Amino acid sequence: MSFDLVLRGGRVIDPSQGLDAISDVGFRDGRIAQVGADLGGDTVKDVKGLIVTPGLIDLHTHVYWGGTSLGVDPLRLARGGCTTLVDTGSAGPGNFAGFLDHVIKPSPVRIISLLNVSFAGIYGFSKRVMVGESGDLRLLSPIDAIEVARANRDTIAGIKVRVGFHASQNSGTVPLDIARQVAEEVGVPMMVHIDLPPPTLEEVLARMRTGDILTHCFRPFPNNPATAEGGVRSVVIDARKRGVIFDIGHGMGSFAFKTARTMLANGFAPDCISSDVHALCIDGPAFDLLTTMSKFLCLGMPLGDVVWAATEAPAQALRRSDLGTFRQGAAGDASILALDSGDFDYVDVTGEHLAGHLRLSVRGVVLNGQWWNG
Repeated sequence: MSFDLVLRGGRVIDPSQGLDAISDVGFRDGRIAQVGADLGGDTVKDVKGLIVTPGLIDLHTHVYWGGTSLGVDPLRLARGGCTTLVDTGSAGPGNFAGFLDHVIKPSPVRIISLLNVSFAGIYGFSKRVMVGESGDLRLLSPIDAIEVARANRDTIAGIKVRVGFHASQNSGTVPLDIARQVAEEVGVPMMVHIDLPPPTLEEVLARMRTGDILTHCFRPFPNNPATAEGGVRSVVIDARKRGVIFDIGHGMGSFAFKTARTMLANGFAPDCISSDVHALCIDGPAFDLLTTMSKFLCLGMPLGDVVWAATEAPAQALRRSDLGTFRQGAAGDASILALDSGDFDYVDVTGEHLAGHLRLSVRGVVLNGQWWNG
């Protein structure tokens, strides 16, 4: 049996199937056709000595490039090893049509959107202008958000809301309450950004449902998930028990090594690892998804768990069973990576540096069953 493309002899890590072995991956008609030995194909790529994973999913990005001040070129992130980019609230119902036509549709890499409940999305986010879109309640547009989300279910997977003093000033939990109503009406999860209080982490988690995503989950104090005594806040443990999803969302202000060490020491790993890459952090401290994943490797998280948090776990959060897996018939995406050893300097949002000895780097990308030369 011949395939359109075969990746030969790599270390295939597919947590969705409990697979970590030297194998081949065969693609046909844009889909995963088979994982096995000695596969033949029209095009064969020798990936011996490299890691082959289902296409990496960055659950938190901002890629409304040219339409918002924080947007970055999605091709730059694809060149960093990602095959699915989830844009989290860059566009709202008032400007989603432009995002769809000018960025999402032309992009060779898959872009999925979480629609901002604010009419214009994240419209004022730059070095000189910083206006939280949830601070003016007149901009929250639940009826429009429902209409746009329903009309674009193939592209919009959920609702995004940003709360916290930076994002919503003194609006407290009101934007979150409105976003929850929208998500319930459409039947999708919501992703909740949290920064400084108000509101508090406790108030936010109390309003989140099974399948909702808390991003910036390992942020520094305040509103961090760890206690001063080195434990995990009880509200955080309770939220995980009822199915709230914890996503990293590194960004420029939302990931601290101190918090991560405490959480990992307590056996509380993130569900999803994402970069929250945007114009103000793509050149540091977040850089990209692979850098964020590498930080967790250097903090002691096992490689298989790190891969799971960037493949199957975000696919589950998006309710997309065709992504993040090498199961037969799944989307024909793969990320080909090297695990480098050496001395590498990593930095978090507080300025703390970590001397690491491992680094994931990209060596190739397969999109829709084809080797991508972007």
